[in-house]
Amino acid sequence: MKKILIIIFTIINFEAFCEELKTNFTIEAFEKAQKNGKTVVVYSWNKYCTTCAKQKPILLQAEKDFEDFLFLNYEQTKHENIAKFLNINYWSTIAIYKNNKQVSEAIGISNKDEIYSLIKKGI
Repeated sequence: MKKILIIIFTIINFEAFCEELKTNFTIEAFEKAQKNGKTVVVYSWNKYCTTCAKQKPILLQAEKDFEDFLFLNYEQTKHENIAKFLNINYWSTIAIYKNNKQVSEAIGISNKDEIYSLIKKGI
């Protein structure tokens, strides 16, 4: 019985872990924000990426803490056109754009302090 409960618990947690964001990135929104001088945080993720799962709640909180920034995200493997447009080759990438250029980028960081430090480079 204990093994069955462990398996059920694992399956339920895996499904919650795999919950994906909804892509909100559009080239139009990105370009409009850049034109208006807004700092843009772009997050590339994958549904089954463990690092992405760690980044997700931190970035959702950062979106509240950095109200003047635009946060855009996309699923890397489903939206190859966006990845190509931004020249981002890996999921779990966080890139910061300001004044029509990329000012910072990191792949695979999942520590809140590191992510916030990266985002602050757009100030």
